[in-house]
Formats: sequence, structure tokens, C-alpha cells
Amino acid sequence: MTYPPNVRTAPPSAPTRAPAAPPAGPPPSAPPVRHGAWAETTERLRTAATTEPGRLRIIGAALALLVVAFGAVTAWEAADRFSAADDVVSRSQPLSADAASIYRSLADADTAAASGFLAGAEEPRAVQQRYRDDIETASRLLVKAATHTDGAGESGLQIATLNEGLPRYTGLIERARANNRQGLPLGGAYLRYANQQMTNELLPAAERLYAAETDRLARDNDDARLWPFVSLVMGVLAFGGLLWAQRRNYLRTNRVFNQGLLAATAASTVLLLWLAVGQTVARTELNNAQKHGQASLKVLNEARINSLKARANENLTLVARGAVLTPDGKNDKYETDYNTGMDRLSAALGEARKLADDSAGGRPVDEAISSVTQWRERHATASGTDKAGDYEGALAKVIGDKESTGQSFDQVDTALERALAQEQVEFTSSASDGRDALTGLAIGAGVLALVAAVGAILGIGRRLSEYR
Repeated sequence: MTYPPNVRTAPPSAPTRAPAAPPAGPPPSAPPVRHGAWAETTERLRTAATTEPGRLRIIGAALALLVVAFGAVTAWEAADRFSAADDVVSRSQPLSADAASIYRSLADADTAAASGFLAGAEEPRAVQQRYRDDIETASRLLVKAATHTDGAGESGLQIATLNEGLPRYTGLIERARANNRQGLPLGGAYLRYANQQMTNELLPAAERLYAAETDRLARDNDDARLWPFVSLVMGVLAFGGLLWAQRRNYLRTNRVFNQGLLAATAASTVLLLWLAVGQTVARTELNNAQKHGQASLKVLNEARINSLKARANENLTLVARGAVLTPDGKNDKYETDYNTGMDRLSAALGEARKLADDSAGGRPVDEAISSVTQWRERHATASGTDKAGDYEGALAKVIGDKESTGQSFDQVDTALERALAQEQVEFTSSASDGRDALTGLAIGAGVLALVAAVGAILGIGRRLSEYR
């Protein structure tokens, strides 16, 4: 073939090949979708729940967890209630009683100091010994209270105040005695100053200490009497769950009893009844201790405090001889305070008589009321003698050995001491019974819950064995 000149032609191209066919076989599968652990567990449970053995396993695990939770919560709440009740018996109430004794010892020491001063330069040995015993008792009880209280709390602050002020007070009393032995009038000034410190600093601190310990006693008592609602609810749920499981077993197998589930139900029932009855008895006894014991103790302590205040003011009426007046300047301050104290004493004794629930507690209160009436009559006679200008005669009627107001005060104090001892016995007995009603419940809850859990598992396991 002839080509035109100057024309180039491309070389013939190579033949085009068809693309290779894909290899035979199924297409590659997509990577598997990974689920979380929770989703996989849920899926397995859902799958298991579609079969009777799977459902039985779920029921057995749920029952075991339910009775174990019931036992654990019951053990915790029972231990908490027992601890609070034990605090009432062994810590709170004894500390409250000690605080009242601290107040009583301080007030009685002040009264004894004034009585010794009125006796003259030769202070009677019995009066001196009474004063020393009161100071030693107060000091000992303050040390005891300090070891059982938080130094940063209200009780700790009041104990610190008393420990700081008591040495100053005793120092003033010794100065008053020294001047009185020398026949110097300055002794009376020291005694009045000591009484002011006792009245304005020490006794208010002791009263605040008593109030703080009484409040703590009330809190512990409330905690011990609190119903264990969570435990009771858990117990009802566990009992209901076990009954449902047994009914389900009966409907599916026509068998009346499953020994494992029956044992679990019995253990749960015993624990539920123990919890309900124990807490009911504890509440009843602690309520009785509070109503007939602590309430009476509080009123009787108030009566004793007011009697001591009245006696101290009666003595100081003769020591001051009208030198200290009320803020309005019209009346003798100590005579006015005496009358106020006696009015409060009578009111407290009336309340104590209402609270006395037996003759053993009411008899000493009646004696105290009778002695208060006598005390008022003798005081009126002594006051009239003093106003008539017979100071020595009035002194004999106040601190004398026969038919004096001092004798009436001692009768009141002795009667109140016996009444307090009787009410203390009743309180301790009732509170101890309340605490004892909860004894062993915490440990018993753990044991019975374990028995119930094992019983539930064995009972369900028996049913599972029928599918193998």
C-alpha cells in the first residue's frame, strides 16, 4: 500500500484484554458488631428467661439476694439501736446524774460554808467535813465527766469553766474563814464574794452541764426508740417473695412443700418477728424509763437544786444583815431569793408527786412536802426574831440543833435523796430491760439471713435437678 508523503501513522495497538473475573465463592462478611458486657449479660438473661431452668436460676438468685439484704440491713439497724440503748444505760444517764450531783455538791458546799461562817470563829467539825466532802465529790465527778465528754463540745466547755473557777472559790472561802476566826468584818465580804462567784459562775456552768448531758440522754433515747422501718420493709418483701416462689412451685409441680424454700421462709419469719417484737419491747421499756424514771429524776433534781439555793440564801440573809438589796433598792436580796427558791421548790415537789407511780416513790416526796411547810413556818419565826433585833435568837432558829430551819432543810434534802435513789432504780431497770430486748438481734439477723439464703438456693436447686 502506498502512503501519502509526510504522513505518520501510529503503530497498530495491542489487543485489549478483558478484566479478570472475580474469584468464585461467597462475598466476605462484615466484621461482627461487638456489644458491651452489660448488653451481653442482658441478652443472656433474656435468653435464659425463656426456659424454665433459666427462670429458676434467676428466681433463686433474687431470693438469696433479698434475704441477705434483709439480714444485713436488720443487723445494721439493730446494732445501731442497741448501741443507743446501751449509751442510755451506761453513759448518757449516768453522766446526767453525775452532772446533777456536781451541781448539788457545789450548792451544798456553798450552804455549808455559810453555815460554818454563821457558827462563829469555831466552825463545827461536822460542817467543815461536809464542805470538804462536797468539794471532793464535785472535783472527782468533774474528772470523771471530762474523760467521757468531748472537750470541744458544750459539756467540755462547762467542765473547763468549773475546773478553772472552783479553785478560786475555795480560795475565797478560806480567806473568809481566816478573817472570821480573827473576828474581822472583812470575812463576811469574802463570803459574799465567794457566794457571788458560786451563784453567777459555777452554778450556772453546772446547770448548763446538766442541761447538755440531759439533752444527750434524750437524743440517745430517741435513737434507741426509732423504728427500723427499712428492715421491716425489707423483711416484708423477703417474706412475700418466698411465699410467691412457693406458690409458683405448687402451681407448676402440684407439690405442697419445698423443704429449702420452707426453711428459708421459716428463718425469715423468725427474724421478722424477732425484729418487730424486740423493737416493740425496747420502745415500751425505754418509754417507761423516760416517762416514769427520767422525768421524775429531772423534777426531783430541780427540787433539790432549789432547796439548796433557798438554804444558801437563808444563811446569807443573816450574814449580810440587809447590806445587799434588790435592784430596786426596796427589799433584802437574799430574803427575796429565798422566797423565790421556796416557791420553785414547792412547785417542783408538786410535779414530782404527780409523776410518782407507786408508794415507794411517792412516800419520800410527801415527806419532803411536809418538811417544806415546816421550813417555811420556822423561817418566818426566825425572820421575825431577827427583825425584832434579836440576832442571836434568829441565828439559833436558823442553824441551831433544835427546831431550826437547818433541820427542816436536812429533812427535805434527805427525803429528796431517797426519792432520787428510788427513781434511779426504776429508770435503770426499765432502760436495761429495753436494751436487753435488742441483745443478740444483730448477730441473729446475720445467722438467720444466711440460713434463709442457703435454704432458698437449695430449694431452687432441687427443682433444677429435675431438668438434668
